[in-house]
Amino acid sequence: MTNFVEELRWRGLLHDIMPDTEEYLLKNKTAGYIGFDPTADSLHIGSLVQIFILKHFQNAGHNPIALIGGATGMVGDPSGKSAERNLLDEATLAKNIAGVRENLERFLDFDASADNKAELVNNYDWMKDISLIDFVRDTGKHITVNYMMAKDSVKKRLSSESSVGMSFTEFTYQLFQGYDFYHLYKEKNCMLQMGGSDQWGNITTGTELIRRKAQGKAYAITVPLVTKADGTKFGKTEGGNVWLNADRTSPYKFYQYWLNSSDEDAENFIKKFTFLDKETIENLIAEHTENPHLRSLQKKLGEEVTTMTHGKEAYENALKASSILFGKSTASDLKSLDEQTFLDVFDGVPQATVSTTDIEEGLDMIGALSAKTNFLGSNGEARRALKENAISVNKEKVKEDFTITKEDLIANKYVLLQRGKKTYYLLVVA
Repeated sequence: MTNFVEELRWRGLLHDIMPDTEEYLLKNKTAGYIGFDPTADSLHIGSLVQIFILKHFQNAGHNPIALIGGATGMVGDPSGKSAERNLLDEATLAKNIAGVRENLERFLDFDASADNKAELVNNYDWMKDISLIDFVRDTGKHITVNYMMAKDSVKKRLSSESSVGMSFTEFTYQLFQGYDFYHLYKEKNCMLQMGGSDQWGNITTGTELIRRKAQGKAYAITVPLVTKADGTKFGKTEGGNVWLNADRTSPYKFYQYWLNSSDEDAENFIKKFTFLDKETIENLIAEHTENPHLRSLQKKLGEEVTTMTHGKEAYENALKASSILFGKSTASDLKSLDEQTFLDVFDGVPQATVSTTDIEEGLDMIGALSAKTNFLGSNGEARRALKENAISVNKEKVKEDFTITKEDLIANKYVLLQRGKKTYYLLVVA
């Protein structure tokens, strides 16, 4: 076994750690878990740190347990929240849990034959048969209200600054999470719970419940919440969350998120979101410092995370798509893109609709540029641009005598027009 805690430490992934945890993990192979909220049918990159922690734990020789909160997802965690979440029904939860499972299987080794295989559990499986009376009598009596109210997640919501207060449902959340730890301690010999720094209170409720109810000792580790150097929220774009599912965030947009990292963020992220070793990362940082304009750190970061999340082929397609705006790409490069990636690449480009009949009959360049689209101000301007050799169709230069036909369609419905190097227009055939 390798030193799991030291691995977290040099990567900047260690926030709080219970005394004796590092020593225990060096001497004992054990199980450790992190909980994931099934609030959507995909995790987003805000969950990547937690997934990577479990993978580091597995790489160190231990058994990672990913707990999906099928039961606690019905309650809602107040940690870091200013208002109570909408509670999910069982059908939505089942769909979400299946999606989260698929996300996790891309990173963790669940192979039953592995000596330290990962395991997926759903706390609904053990919570569904416990009655309220049994839970209050057998578990609730071990944790005092004073202890629960001392937690930051509770104090913030009960403070005079909070206008919404806290429901009894949310108040009981830390007891539910504490019981999860107790259950896994008893049934899976799970000695460690990990999570974000905002989870420290909930996690230590679990270690306290194990101490009082099972007379046992358990351990806890939290990791820092990821922030960006400019103060904007990590994992968010103007379009919302950056998701791990390709149907929510395309591999191209996913890759672009990492590629657009600032130098300071890329240096931070490459430690947290890759499994490259320390020497490799230090060499990459040194190389980037010498030639920052090459953005080698951002490119390597994007390659590593995109390949792990979506596979090598998706990364290579994202790379090809990224070069289309600025590189010497061809019509065949454009036509190799799937529709969603094509639309992502040319998001925000002015569009005009032309009829299928226009294309079937052959659309002349004056019609494409002006008469039928108004991309250029007049037919005369269109003719001048064509004479200046400034117009391209699907990245290939054309003259005034060129005709657009169905052979030129990308994804059977688009034609990319270009004036000069940077001005794009999109014809949509409908």
